[in-house]
Amino acid sequence: MMSLGEQAAAEVLRHMGPREVQELGSAMANLSHVSNDKVHAVLGHFAEIMQDQSALSVDSVDYVRKVLKTALGDEKANGLLNRILEGKNNKGLDSLKWMDPRVVADVIQHEHPQIIAIVLSTLESDHAAEILMHVPEEHRSEVLMRIATLDDVSPTALDELNGVLEQQLSASTNVQSTGVGGVKTAASILNLMDADVEAAITEAITAKDAELAQEIADKMFVFENLLAVDDRGIQSILREVQSDTLIVALKGADDTMKEKIFSNMSSRAAEMMQEDLDAKGPVRLKDVEAAQKEILEVATRMAEAGDISLGGKGDDEYV
Repeated sequence: MMSLGEQAAAEVLRHMGPREVQELGSAMANLSHVSNDKVHAVLGHFAEIMQDQSALSVDSVDYVRKVLKTALGDEKANGLLNRILEGKNNKGLDSLKWMDPRVVADVIQHEHPQIIAIVLSTLESDHAAEILMHVPEEHRSEVLMRIATLDDVSPTALDELNGVLEQQLSASTNVQSTGVGGVKTAASILNLMDADVEAAITEAITAKDAELAQEIADKMFVFENLLAVDDRGIQSILREVQSDTLIVALKGADDTMKEKIFSNMSSRAAEMMQEDLDAKGPVRLKDVEAAQKEILEVATRMAEAGDISLGGKGDDEYV
C-alpha cells in the first residue's frame, strides 16, 4: 500500500471495512526503514515495476492521513485517524475488539447503560451482539435504546469509558468528538441477536418509545440483507418485482448485490438488465430507496407466507 501512491491506495481502501482499514492504517503508520530486500520479498514482480516510484520514503503518518481522508471522506476518517494516528486515548477501547465477548461483558455489565452503549457502538455489530447477549437481560433494551440515540461522544465521556477500561485520556487538548451509535448501529446489533432475545428487546423498547422502536425496525432489514437469501428465494422475489423497479433499486447497489441478482436470471435476461442499468441516467437517492423498500416489502410478504427464508440467523430458521 505504501508503494501504490495515495490515490491508488485510497481506491483499495474503499473496498475494505472499518476493521480492515484500521488494522491496515495502523500497520502503515508504524512502517519505517523498509529495506529494498524486504520490499522485493513482499511485493515480488510488482516491486520491480514500482521501485523507481516507491512511496516508502514519505512521511508515513501524513501519508496515512491523506489516504484515509481520500478513501473515506473527512467525517468517516476522523474517528479512525484519532485511533490510528492520535488515538492514544482509545487503546483500551481498541483492545476490546479482540477480546472474547464474555470477557468484555464481564468488564462492562455493571457499568451505567450509557457506558455500555458507547462501548458496543465502537465495536463491529456481530461482536457487539454477542456481548449484549451476555449483558443482564433487564439492561439490554435500555442499552440498545441508548445506542440508537447516540451521536457524538465527548472527550469527557471517553474519559469515563477509559476509566472503565483502566486507561487514561491523553493530555492532548485537541481531542475531537467521534461519531458513534445511531439507529442503524442499534438495528445492526439487534439484527444479529437470537430471535427470542430480539423480540423481547423490541417489545421493551416499543413500550418505552414506540417511534424509536419503529425507526430501529425500519433499519433492521435492508436491501443488502437479500444477499443472505438463497438462490431459490431470490428467483421467487424477482418473479414478483417489475423490471423498472429492479433497475432503479440496483442503481444504489454494490457489485456483489448486482452479481447476486444477475446470477439468478437467464444469461439473456441478465445481459438485458445490465444494458438497461448502464443506459439509465442518474437516479435520485430517495427513488432508489423507495424501489429497494418496495422489493423488501415483497420479500417480507413472501417470508411471512413461508414461501422463502430471509436467512441471517441460521439456515434452519424460517419467518
